[in-house]
Amino acid sequence: MALFGKKEEETEITSNSVTEEAAGTNGDEEFVETSLVFHPDWELTNSERYVYMFQHKQLPALKPNQISIKGIKLLNYNDGFVVVAFLRNSLDKPIRFEAIDLILLDGEGQAVAKRNFSLDTIGEIPARSSMPWRFLFEEGDKLGETIPEEGWSIAFEIKQHDASHKLDLAPSWEEQLAPAQKEQLENIVAGLPKLGPNEINVVGLEAKFLNEGKLAVTLLIRNGSQKELQFEQIPLAVEDASGEAVAKGGFKLDDFKVKPNSARPWTFVFPKELILKENPDLSSWKVFMPNQGQ
Repeated sequence: MALFGKKEEETEITSNSVTEEAAGTNGDEEFVETSLVFHPDWELTNSERYVYMFQHKQLPALKPNQISIKGIKLLNYNDGFVVVAFLRNSLDKPIRFEAIDLILLDGEGQAVAKRNFSLDTIGEIPARSSMPWRFLFEEGDKLGETIPEEGWSIAFEIKQHDASHKLDLAPSWEEQLAPAQKEQLENIVAGLPKLGPNEINVVGLEAKFLNEGKLAVTLLIRNGSQKELQFEQIPLAVEDASGEAVAKGGFKLDDFKVKPNSARPWTFVFPKELILKENPDLSSWKVFMPNQGQ
């Protein structure tokens, strides 16, 4: 595995949670040298280990209490690409990542790809150490047409955004809702619990029976990711106050999109044949997507 190549910039997270270029030794300021460690599941040949050892020796020392990432190789893979990088820890204790947002930058510092990575399998990164890892970016993670082969860098994406969700109305809803109704929906969205990274869920607003035994359910579809989501179909289930199933079915959607970090209201109508219970108690009820395990 050829991992030699042009050195790329290293980015780091300090205690202030800011991204900056790794600095060299300056005056009497203390710096930390890291040791090279490998994940126990990695099977490497001796030559591969020597390559990583060589790359590790080229890394600059870190300031105390930093977590940084240093890209060393970019490999095209199918329609995406893989970035090989060192995860570095200069703390005096091990660290564990649950998930991180990474962004690939070109030589001018412009973002060309980004992705959230789950790192449950990586385990702990020991104190004062650097561990190599491979990060697979898929085609949908690209923000442009081309990925640079040279001059790139990889960085932690430090998000300084408002965690509260925004209301995302379809054009038809914008036209039909009165200002007071829009304000009411905005207040509901603002008061909902925060979503985790990339979490998607639904929140029920109103459930009522229509003519011919149909059940109309109005809900909010919430998108906790940083990407616009498009739904072609959505499975829904409704339970009444007793926890019994009232209705269950799938709905096909046409060009239905939910903007990043937002919630879109929509009304779904269950036909009579999908109603599972007569005279349900809708004094309290819930709606959910069954494939989420609820």
